[in-house]
Amino acid sequence: MADVNTSYQKSSFGPAFLFIPSSQRQALAAYYEFCRLMDDIADEPNNRDPLPQLEEWQQEITRIFNGTAQTPLGQQLSPIVHEFGLSPDRFSLLIEGMRADVEGKTYSTWEDLDGYLYRVAVIVGLATLDIVGIKGDVAQTLAGQLGRAVQLTNIIRDVPDDARLNRVYLPTQLLQSYGLTRQDILSGKPSKKLAQALATVDERARLYYQQAEETMARLPKLKMLPCRLMGCVYAQNLAKIRKRGFWFETPIKLTKTEKLKGVFHALCKTMWG
Repeated sequence: MADVNTSYQKSSFGPAFLFIPSSQRQALAAYYEFCRLMDDIADEPNNRDPLPQLEEWQQEITRIFNGTAQTPLGQQLSPIVHEFGLSPDRFSLLIEGMRADVEGKTYSTWEDLDGYLYRVAVIVGLATLDIVGIKGDVAQTLAGQLGRAVQLTNIIRDVPDDARLNRVYLPTQLLQSYGLTRQDILSGKPSKKLAQALATVDERARLYYQQAEETMARLPKLKMLPCRLMGCVYAQNLAKIRKRGFWFETPIKLTKTEKLKGVFHALCKTMWG
């Protein structure tokens, strides 16, 4: 496992992290490393035993909070959760979401999907805001807006990759409204109907991005840097997918240069916007 206190420096996001206090920077790096690890456990095709691994991490969360963590990452997280007031659900709900991924859970309605979005994205936003010192109702609002926007972007972008893992996140309700079935999505082939369905998801995501931007504008600028950074880069990725008309057989992702432009935009908006 990489040193979580320095691994962020190797990412495109590294320059932005330099603008926040060291203690927050290290806490965010450790928490995001936990998120990345859970995602790797759930998404690695060759991982034959993801559920026992997730269960072991669920037990490690308990140990993190009572000071008996056994893993190097858990030992790094243990003082952080107390210093920044992170609650156990910032970890356990994410694990629940990863378990749903592994089990291939499907979602009948938008309301069903929203429960998943909360577990894998909104809760990450809440942990981020805990660390930067934003709590209460405004944290719930912003994490809900930005977390849903980012995860809906992921769902749109990753339709081909998810299909290869036999996963479909688009609600059955949405698919049926465009004459689509789950098997149509699992085929991995783009179609006009699928493009129309993804455009509908895009509309929801764009509204959430807009709402999140309005909320962030009312909060301390530097505290919003990690959130604004995430929002800018993911919204930029969604715009690239939109430009392609939601017609693609492999995920459309930003190049390193494009991502750096998003980071620069977020920095400018934070410092001078």
